Amino acid sequence: MVTRMTKAEPSAVPAPPHWLRSLYYRVAFYFCLFVWGLSCLSWSLLAAVLHRILPRRIGEPLGQYAIMLGFRWLIGVMRATGVLKVDLRALDALRHEPSLVIAPNHPTMLDAVLILSRLPRVVCITKAALWDNWALGGGIRLAGYMPNDAPLPMIRRAAIAVRAGNQLLIFPEGSRTATPPIDPIHRSFAVMAKAAGAPVQAVLIEADSPYLAKGWPLFRRPVLPLVFRVRLGERFIIGAANDDGVARLERHYRESLPASRPPAWLAIRVAAPVPGPSTGKAA
Repeated sequence: MVTRMTKAEPSAVPAPPHWLRSLYYRVAFYFCLFVWGLSCLSWSLLAAVLHRILPRRIGEPLGQYAIMLGFRWLIGVMRATGVLKVDLRALDALRHEPSLVIAPNHPTMLDAVLILSRLPRVVCITKAALWDNWALGGGIRLAGYMPNDAPLPMIRRAAIAVRAGNQLLIFPEGSRTATPPIDPIHRSFAVMAKAAGAPVQAVLIEADSPYLAKGWPLFRRPVLPLVFRVRLGERFIIGAANDDGVARLERHYRESLPASRPPAWLAIRVAAPVPGPSTGKAA
């Protein structure tokens, strides 16, 4: 009698123990912070030199493009280590659109990084204190960003930049969201859009974690991976003198964003693997 041998079925790969996951994410998180700090400082020092020797017509486009590439690479590091999961392809529809005001909500400090990593010709309204920051100041100056300490010159410069074909990134809340889904909106974005004759594009950002939300320290490790969802909202035209767009944009945010965490789409986090990048195309 001949016995037929059958191939054993492969067994499922067991999930790593909790302590191993915790150790992996601890190392990966602080490794990413180290890479971020070193990269930003290196570029800031080089950009500070370039800012002094290059004319603005060359330096500003170079600085904006370099920020896009740098942030895209840093997001890639976070995705490759499993620290971050995000799909930013929706932003690619804006890549070649000139003279546009981009107005996202602002749940965390990473919001600007996510948007700038996909768009090559963006100027930003930034906190004036960042101009003297060793890790960011040089890049900010070279890219032609605008400090928020002088409202009238800021509005004039922003309008000139947008009329010249740049996109303007401004957070209408003025600071990171304290009370989700949105804090009261300031009208400065609408004043700039009207002065430049440009439309306003809403961008909806959802985060599963309070990391780098208002009051969260940089070095305090959150539950990982961080999961973000970024999508395009409505586009607004700032029209008549009595229409500043503030009420319309705030209503759009409140109707489109979840009022509390976690929304249903964050079920993706449960199946997230420990090491390695996410399987979908992104960033």
